[in-house]
Amino acid sequence: MNFVQNFPAVSILLCLFAGIISSGLKKKAARFVNTVLISIVGFLSLCTLIYVMGTGESFVYVMGMFPAPWGNEIRAGVLEAFTALFFCIIMLLSLAGGRKKLADEVEEGKTFLYYVLMDLLLASLLALVYTNDLFTAYVFVEINTIAACGLIMIRQNGRTIEAAARYMIMSLLGSGLLLMGLCMLYDLTGHLLMSNIKEQIKWVYVSGQYRIPLLVTIALLSVGLAIKSALFPFHAWLPDAYGYSTVSSAAILSSLVSKGYIFLLIKIIYRVVGFEIFYESRIVDVLFVFGLMGMIFGSISAIRENDVRRMIAFSSVAQIGYIYMGIGMGTQAGMEASIFHIFSHAATKSLLFIGAIGLTDVSGGSRQFIELTGSAYRNKWAGVTFTVGSLSMVGVPLFSGFISKLLFAQAAVQNDVKMLPALIILGISTILNAIYFMKTVIRIYTPVEERKYESITFKDMKLYVAALACFIILNVVLGVSSQPIADIIGQGLAMFS
Repeated sequence: MNFVQNFPAVSILLCLFAGIISSGLKKKAARFVNTVLISIVGFLSLCTLIYVMGTGESFVYVMGMFPAPWGNEIRAGVLEAFTALFFCIIMLLSLAGGRKKLADEVEEGKTFLYYVLMDLLLASLLALVYTNDLFTAYVFVEINTIAACGLIMIRQNGRTIEAAARYMIMSLLGSGLLLMGLCMLYDLTGHLLMSNIKEQIKWVYVSGQYRIPLLVTIALLSVGLAIKSALFPFHAWLPDAYGYSTVSSAAILSSLVSKGYIFLLIKIIYRVVGFEIFYESRIVDVLFVFGLMGMIFGSISAIRENDVRRMIAFSSVAQIGYIYMGIGMGTQAGMEASIFHIFSHAATKSLLFIGAIGLTDVSGGSRQFIELTGSAYRNKWAGVTFTVGSLSMVGVPLFSGFISKLLFAQAAVQNDVKMLPALIILGISTILNAIYFMKTVIRIYTPVEERKYESITFKDMKLYVAALACFIILNVVLGVSSQPIADIIGQGLAMFS
């Protein structure tokens, strides 16, 4: 076995050990450990990506050298390694962008707990990306849920406690459905490793036995993960969770946590159920309809909002709808568009949340649009950042959001049955995106006669500005260098099969 093949397992274990170590450290030491951890895991993910791209094949790492069906496996391919690397970059930049604000949002004595939760969250995301075992996936789904809930409520005001309670209720409902699906799947196949389950499901499907239980199982798995990723109409917990948590938490929750669940669903579609069987189950049609509804109703809710943080949060409902629309098309092109949008949305939504906090800070801490008037002049870097993120969300060329919508449009054209509704809703959603994002951009660049608030200087926000600059560069890179990313996605999906 090549030494590099140890890196995925080592990355997960490092995150778990860092969480344990950080629990006994003070604020600055815990922050240092977290920063070093994310950097090391990102480097290991990069090495893994280079290795699998060189070999052209995925590899399986058997934990403890115990073979199936007793052992636990980690599987790494091009798409898994790239996703792990991308998640590390987003988490590192989000924490850097919100570091200065964190001191005001979290009590001094609890800051180390914040980084413990971040360590555990990264461990769970890596496990969801790499695992080849459904039971392990479920364990880390719960770790992810608990860590995310802690990140919401660590700010400890009335709104975050309420938001955390809503999140926990909806998330546990999704977890319960997911667990029921896994139990039924184990009962049907007798296996927990993804590759073994897929072989048994093929036999069950070809034999014609247990068709109804298999359909129910697929539905439970899909709906459970859809609830946890806030697909419309299961999104009630999302606006408050993103809108009132710390700025770094909001950026990471919106860009990474929900995407981890979606990535697991995609793995289940390809590596557990099988793409053809999943398509023939017609569950894709349900996801397609809910995705289209999310694109419209999420945008309408964003238009009606007068709070900039909640507006960005409702926008996430619409963007998650895009992803499920692509999955619901039931084609390779639709799936590739959805995966690209996972990366595009992660980079852009973090950019918007980090940029928005810079605008509210120079507006007396108010998040109401009327108070944000002229804020882009008081904090020029935040104004530019929010504008770039808005242009990307609308789908202006040179930014990643344009490529996403182009890929969705191309996928829709290749699907004769779903082409018309997909293109119509895609067009309407784009118009709605332009309404609420451009309305905000116009507001922040509208001059005011009296300067009621102080401007901000670069000296005060060096790390913040550096994080914003990196986010903008990342967004533009995704927009102008989309073909290599699309190739990685296509190659990764081929390795899934």
